[in-house]
Amino acid sequence: MAIDKAKKEKVAEKFKHHEKDTGSSEVQIALLSTRIEELTAHLKSHRKDHSSRYGLIKMVNARRSLLDYIKGKDEKRYQKIIKELNLRR
Repeated sequence: MAIDKAKKEKVAEKFKHHEKDTGSSEVQIALLSTRIEELTAHLKSHRKDHSSRYGLIKMVNARRSLLDYIKGKDEKRYQKIIKELNLRR
């Protein structure tokens, strides 16, 4: 259920601030969103996979924390990433 390297690089390319940026909040949120989407699709067909559901909840909470951090630092960046990832808020 991990993201393959090519997909991870493609997502990071879209949200990074500079050439070697792999750990900024925006990149982390985008990668978490990608993993959440994949895990949600997995759970639709494997309803009783409770350990994966627990991991999904942890990822959603981590993404929420990062979004709250960005919102406190810069409202424009927050609105931009919410819009680009089509997140509800």
